[in-house]
Amino acid sequence: MALYEHVFLARQDLSQQQVDELVERFKGIITEGSGSVGRVENWGLKSLTYRINKNRKAYYTLMDLDCPPAALKEMERQMGLSEDILRFMTIKVEKHEEGASAMMQKREERAERGNFGDRPRFGDRDRGPRRPRESEGE
Repeated sequence: MALYEHVFLARQDLSQQQVDELVERFKGIITEGSGSVGRVENWGLKSLTYRINKNRKAYYTLMDLDCPPAALKEMERQMGLSEDILRFMTIKVEKHEEGASAMMQKREERAERGNFGDRPRFGDRDRGPRRPRESEGE
């Protein structure tokens, strides 16, 4: 069997639960075709570079697959028929990466450093003593 990384984009108006149901449905197609699904990462709702079918955002999901080509072809056929799936892409790989993907690592780094990194936020910086206005001083 071959190893694949598969990413798909689901419509923005779905709930996270509906996206999880889609993942389970596609997992079922792979297991019926005598394959297996490794890690599944939900990258969340992200903005698209350009609109796809009037959607400006989409739920991104990554799946590691170990399956025969026929099972993958059937899953892709089902995705093509589904109105909930905007785009999908499958890449054949030599071996699956260990640990979190690059997208998840970026999210973890962002959480560690906070929203603004090392920069002070607007209300946090020290501005020094306040100078009175000309109209206040007299």
